[in-house]
Amino acid sequence: ISNGKTIVVDYTLNPFEEGGEVQALLELNSIELSDRLNREQSISTARATTQELVRGLAHEIKNPLGGIRGAAQLLAQELPDPELSDYTNVIIEEADRLRNLVDRMVGSRKPLALKMINIHEVLERVRNLVAAEIKDDVVTLELDYDPSIPKIKADPEQLIQAMLNIVRNAMQSLASPDIDHHLGKILLRTRVLRNVTVRSEFHRLAVSIEVIDNGPGIPPKLMDTMFYPMISGRTDGTGLGLSITHAIISQHHGLIECESKTGDTCFTVVLPILDS
Repeated sequence: ISNGKTIVVDYTLNPFEEGGEVQALLELNSIELSDRLNREQSISTARATTQELVRGLAHEIKNPLGGIRGAAQLLAQELPDPELSDYTNVIIEEADRLRNLVDRMVGSRKPLALKMINIHEVLERVRNLVAAEIKDDVVTLELDYDPSIPKIKADPEQLIQAMLNIVRNAMQSLASPDIDHHLGKILLRTRVLRNVTVRSEFHRLAVSIEVIDNGPGIPPKLMDTMFYPMISGRTDGTGLGLSITHAIISQHHGLIECESKTGDTCFTVVLPILDS
């Protein structure tokens, strides 16, 4: 029991001799922490493998796309009837759309522009962007901020993109016909965590950001693969939003987890607060 909480642990007992006496070293490890680390490592490894495959595929796709676009431009210049250029414009626009999709699949390799930021400024920017997209008051956005959270070192634009992807994912789930209520709710909650292990590293302080919605929940078959590229629970989804979010959070040496059941889905982002 730690701070009133029961913790299930695994233990290792190693005997050793010191001063002519046989003694034992007892090492205790939290099973919950071990499972979390193994799960995060598994996701990161599988995602890295998938990402390398996607980059190779993207290269093979972009080369012929460039040729198709160039040929359409040359054809447009030779057409005797200007009205026929509508068809070549469609080819050019669709080639550009596919190229942009491939670029999103590959993801950005631009280094982070790190600076000391207030995490709530990031979340307020996300809230303002989302508020403009909410129509007919069918979704309420609630805030529960911990004002004691110190500044963290991060790239604000990248974090805005990461959190925006999660909140938009919640909004899309609330538009599902499978929910049995008429008012969708999304809660943004922040808390300070103390003495936590993030990605196998111990940190005295970390910030927890939770995005909670009362949508239909995530299908169990997607729980282990939702952060992989091109995995989506929607027929019209690209499956890139959560993959991009995972990559951004990983770049910040943080982790993202999800727990979901019908009427209660919670994405938790944990970012270390580095000692100044």
